[in-house]
Formats: sequence, structure tokens, C-alpha cells
Amino acid sequence: MVTLETVYSFYLPGLAPVTYCEEAQVNCPSSIAVYVNRLNSIETVIPYEYHSFDFCTDVDETQSPVENLGQVVFGERIRPSKYSLTFNKNETCKTACQKVYKEENKDDVNKLNFLKKGISLNYQHHWIIDNMPLTWCYQVEGAQVYCSPGFPVGCYVTSEQRRKDACVINSLFTEKDTYYLFNHVDLLITYHPGSLEDWGSKLKGIYGRIVSAKVVPRSIKHPTKSADTACAASAPVLGLKGSTLKGELRFNYTYSVYWTVS
Repeated sequence: MVTLETVYSFYLPGLAPVTYCEEAQVNCPSSIAVYVNRLNSIETVIPYEYHSFDFCTDVDETQSPVENLGQVVFGERIRPSKYSLTFNKNETCKTACQKVYKEENKDDVNKLNFLKKGISLNYQHHWIIDNMPLTWCYQVEGAQVYCSPGFPVGCYVTSEQRRKDACVINSLFTEKDTYYLFNHVDLLITYHPGSLEDWGSKLKGIYGRIVSAKVVPRSIKHPTKSADTACAASAPVLGLKGSTLKGELRFNYTYSVYWTVS
């Protein structure tokens, strides 16, 4: 059984579906933008804009889609991101950005502490691809699968070694007083080919329309030097200790993209 939480999304009824091509053509782009929305938490009423947590944000925000009145009223703040896709092109361990935090830099320490606070309060990302929310699905009790239109920034293991929130779904999250950051995402995109559809009759090559967009958030401690196994399932996890930052902390935000045909 699959359970789907009420959708917190950018979807606007009535918008025409977009057809994408491997090679861009007239009215058939190959590039697909990933948008980010404000983060929220069921543990607090205060939402935060995406840049508040010092994620990868050095892009031109003038490219933000225009929000309608309803979206503004409900507090949506949709922004472009450093993540992007090319239709039907798989990507492995692509770097969105690198972050460096230094003990002697007070601003760095404050940013890192705020990120940890967001993890402890279980703040949720809300990403949008092709006008639909990225959905996070995971197994719960009774072999059921629960799907949510948001996914967590990370999860926390308390000083009593109690695994909170998403930490319960991964046996590697065990260190006391540790914040596990989900700094990598696997994007699983499914598309419907248009070879037998009227809307694809004038197009060439491989093309289709996106019908599903799912995300699998992961915590990865990437090696200092790039390696083919940097984002492998066996990669070590990235744990941020609850104690004060000592020295320098450096890590990457990365993503992989996998396409399948419906």
C-alpha cells in the first residue's frame, strides 16, 4: 500500500504539459530546471527560505517563476536552484557546490549551527521539477510505503543515542549527538514516450513527457579526491557532531539523475 501525504506543491491546474527532447528542438527543450521552495517543519510554525540554511544558492534569482496570488498568500517562495537535468541523460555524483566552514569565522559557525538546528527540527525541502513536486517514498511499518512531497534536510541522533525522524530508516545513523546531513539526492525521473501520441507526431529523436519525479535523500562523506565510488551505496555517511566546530569542515552537495520509461 502506498500512502501519499497532502501535496505541498507548485502545481498549477490548466498549465499545458511540456514535451522534452534529448536534442532541443522548436517547442521541445532538453534542459529541465529544478526549483526550490521554502522549507517548513511540523515541529514549528516558522518557515524559512531556501538560502537561510546556506545551501547551494549562487544562481540568478531573477529566473524565479512568477508566483500567483494564491501562492503568495500560502507563503510559497519558489526559487531557481543549482540543480539541473537534461532530458533522458543519466548523471552520477554531479557536484552542485562545496561548502567550507572554519572555526575562526564567526559567520561560518553561526551558519553551521543554524543548519544543525534545521536538522534537529526536521525541516523539509520542497523541490519542483516540471511543475510537479519531487516525492520522497520510504517503507514504514507493515511493509507499507509512505510518500511525501517533501524530504528532510537531515536527521539527528541524540546524546542518549535515540534516532529521531529519518534516522530510523538507516542503520548507519548511530553516533551519539550527531546531525546527519542529507547532502546528496538521487533523482528518479520517469517519462512517457510520445512516439505513439499526437503531441509527438512532428518531433524527431527521443522525446517524452515527465510523469513522475521522486527523490532519495542520502548522507555522504565524499572522499577528498574525486572517485568513481564517491556516491556509491557503500559510501560513508556525513555526520556533523553536536559539539562546537573545531578546525575546518568541508563537504559537497551532490546529486545523481536516473531516467526510466513508463
